[in-house]
Amino acid sequence: MRATHLAARGGPATRPAAARPAGTRPPTLAMAPLIALSLGYFLVMLDVTVVNVAIPDIRASLGTGATALQWIVDGYSTLFAGLLLLGGALADRMSHRGTFLAGLGVFTAASLACALAGSPLPLIVGRLAQGAGAALLVPASLGLLQATYCDRAVRARAVAIWGAVASVAFGAGPVVGGLLVSGSGWRAVFWLNLPVAALAITLTLRHHPPSPRPRHTAPKGDPLGQLLGVCGLIALAGGLNEAGSHGWTSPLVLCAFGVGLTALAAFAAVERTLEARIPAGGRRAPLLPPSLFRSQVFTRTAAIGLLISLGYYGMLFLTTLYFQQERGFSALATGLALLPSVCMGLMAAPLLGRLTARTGPYVPMTAGLALGALGFLGWLPAGPHTPYPVLLFALIATGLGQTLTALAATAAIIDAAPAGGAGIASAVLNVARQIGSAVGVALFGTFTATASDFTAGLRLSTGLAATAFATGGVLALTARRRAERPTPDEAPPV
Repeated sequence: MRATHLAARGGPATRPAAARPAGTRPPTLAMAPLIALSLGYFLVMLDVTVVNVAIPDIRASLGTGATALQWIVDGYSTLFAGLLLLGGALADRMSHRGTFLAGLGVFTAASLACALAGSPLPLIVGRLAQGAGAALLVPASLGLLQATYCDRAVRARAVAIWGAVASVAFGAGPVVGGLLVSGSGWRAVFWLNLPVAALAITLTLRHHPPSPRPRHTAPKGDPLGQLLGVCGLIALAGGLNEAGSHGWTSPLVLCAFGVGLTALAAFAAVERTLEARIPAGGRRAPLLPPSLFRSQVFTRTAAIGLLISLGYYGMLFLTTLYFQQERGFSALATGLALLPSVCMGLMAAPLLGRLTARTGPYVPMTAGLALGALGFLGWLPAGPHTPYPVLLFALIATGLGQTLTALAATAAIIDAAPAGGAGIASAVLNVARQIGSAVGVALFGTFTATASDFTAGLRLSTGLAATAFATGGVLALTARRRAERPTPDEAPPV
């Protein structure tokens, strides 16, 4: 673990765990800088789910059609996924603090535009801009977290709290949205973002002082790679979003996949070429260095991120439909029914902090994946009249397993990141998770649409989700062995 001097970062000056004398206590976790970072991620995750509950009110208020409604919901996640690599590269190249503040600023302005929208088009544009702001602030948030908390044990606690806040935001979205819409209308879900963002900006300015300007000795940026990466990811994410409603063989979906895969293949070729030229004095640095993936630890952790999002968020989509369509729950009642699953971050955070400090991130990651796989099997008895208490184990186990795994994967990806590469490393993990979520929702939605009945589709999806988590468990075990005995090209930077 490399040591980073924090005097210029505004965080407590700490030493890495490896350099701390045996028997001494780890440094204290400074909360004010962490609150600033957590509030930014809180906004990002809240807006994934809070808008869903407001859709009927938006339709009635603006006279919005089905296609526009889909882009109001999916446009946010599409731009978020498409711009994550660019956001991570900007954070590493320019400034984590500056990129984080820029992302918060864009997100805040976009939320204001959404709240004031008088027709569907400006609301869609505002949601797209929210996704762009989120793509800037999330990788920069993790880069700031890495720089502020150098000690591994302290950083594990910080990551756990940071992720727990986001988990609570995600889970509270349907409930908060239901309360706001019923009390003040759909615009309230966007007005809520403004005071939270203002507090996050204030705390960031106060507790994360500017870092020294980077020296201008590094190669120039990679505009072609940025263009290809953004186009490829947006086309791929858009195709996955559309597959759920138009079908996998729709010309629109096939065209989006074709454009996305072609652009990403060209992106990979450009990145390989640029990285190969650097030793010979190449003038441009790749947006995403292919050498990152030489680390089996890094690659397998990113794959785990994709698998858990495919399984969990695909099933979360189906369980929401299950409670509303099969059981007749209202939107608010559905949000409350899902709380045992989506709010498991409150329990996962202290568990992860204690386990990771003793064992590293891969033991809790493996345990979370095993628990999640068992939890998905708990959905097999689900039917139109299954008593809610019968489903509690499935809800709790999948929620706790997913959150524990996601937080541990975040800690592991930061540990595996090269010097100065926390932003792009976290962006890769988040892109994997966004793609996994989109695949899971589209794939499981197709299962239920083509099955003989909803229950049959739910059970098929349950088996696939459990398989995804079990596969992730195998990857976590092998990644742990790699982390304990790295090959020379996988050794952490000094």
